Amino acid sequence: MKIGIIIETKEAEKAWNAFRFANACLAREHEVKVFLMGEAVECEQVEHEKYTVPKELNKFLDNNGVLFACGTCIQSRKLEDQTVCPISTMNDCVDVVEWADKMVTF
Repeated sequence: MKIGIIIETKEAEKAWNAFRFANACLAREHEVKVFLMGEAVECEQVEHEKYTVPKELNKFLDNNGVLFACGTCIQSRKLEDQTVCPISTMNDCVDVVEWADKMVTF
């Protein structure tokens, strides 16, 4: 199955669970694409002793998950040079929605 995930939060527990869900989907051999929007483009910098968001994000990438991030949201936070997230557009977000069999939003 093709699963699209939109993440709109950098709140540690929610973002951590979103990436854990994405990784669980990959472990079941689903194709997964994640689109980060709004404050979620800051997920790489989230520091929390219990909810290790960057670790789960990197695990997602290491397991061939596909990651997109809203370019406008990245630019408005001046994160262009501080992110592994590819700068994407709303058209890329629409492409993810059209590609997916199921969509989940966190």
